[in-house]
Amino acid sequence: MVQKTVFLSRIFPKLATQLLEGAGFKVISWDKEYPMPYEQLTKAVKDCDALFCTLTDKIDSAFLNTCSHLDIITQFAVGYDNIDINEATKLKIPIGYAPNAMTEATADVAFGLMIATARKMFFMNQKIKDGKWSHFDPIGHLGLELKGKTLGILGLGRIGMAMAKRCKGAYDMEILYHNRSVNKRAEKELGAGFVDFDTLVSQSDVISVHCALTPETQGIFNKVVFKRMKPSSLFINTARGGVHNEKDLIDALNKGNIWGAGLDVTNPEPMKPNNPLLLMENVCVLPHIGSATITARNEMARMGARNIISFYEKGNVPNIVNPDVLK
Repeated sequence: MVQKTVFLSRIFPKLATQLLEGAGFKVISWDKEYPMPYEQLTKAVKDCDALFCTLTDKIDSAFLNTCSHLDIITQFAVGYDNIDINEATKLKIPIGYAPNAMTEATADVAFGLMIATARKMFFMNQKIKDGKWSHFDPIGHLGLELKGKTLGILGLGRIGMAMAKRCKGAYDMEILYHNRSVNKRAEKELGAGFVDFDTLVSQSDVISVHCALTPETQGIFNKVVFKRMKPSSLFINTARGGVHNEKDLIDALNKGNIWGAGLDVTNPEPMKPNNPLLLMENVCVLPHIGSATITARNEMARMGARNIISFYEKGNVPNIVNPDVLK
């Protein structure tokens, strides 16, 4: 095989480069810590055969048509809403991704945010830093207990299932879910109940979002939906910021339509430091670190590299979004 050139759009874990170079590929990588500008990425892949990119890269129709010479694009992520999949499929460019690599890591963050939000941990920690921990207050900044509450999951896939197991095991929570299809395993192992979306939001004490960002889920948690939720409920989102309307979320928290929110994703990203959510005692926000463990990031690097290697060596992509292009 003639040596192929792979472009890495970010500084990925060294494992990616090691695997690719070990398989005989030439690897070129963006060497800055910040995301690569769109125009520079377009120029950079001009003489490359494959692209290994991530969520911060805008792989839209214009990019794909300009770079239609690419044999394969693989994503350093489980999501791929930054890529125009329909256009890539028309151009017969296979799109690889890394499902399941970050399942446990992201579920840990969702579980942690739920607990932190219920007990106002971020806000209380800031009080110490601000020098405001002066005395015991019997009725100040009280939180919620989670034992026996109802967890509602939107998107009961791998990560949602891992979150449900944590909540069932730690707090004996009842599990409700809304999905595109029935999850028989969750129903058998956890006693999970499939319900419609309206029932999910109105009956759950904790809503945890684990769905993909699609036209159907874009902004699905809006003013109307927040009003349907329990005033004592928590909203946890570790999926995509676009799933919730941030202005409506702020309004719902201010009006007491919901009790609190834990976010690993925001809309937009990054969040501005003067965002009112950051000053609320019943809100916990993280900078999209769901997959930020050594194990998860190495597995994402491995899966991305294997997608490229397998494509050239065997004509298949182990984890592919649009398999029809290979037929």
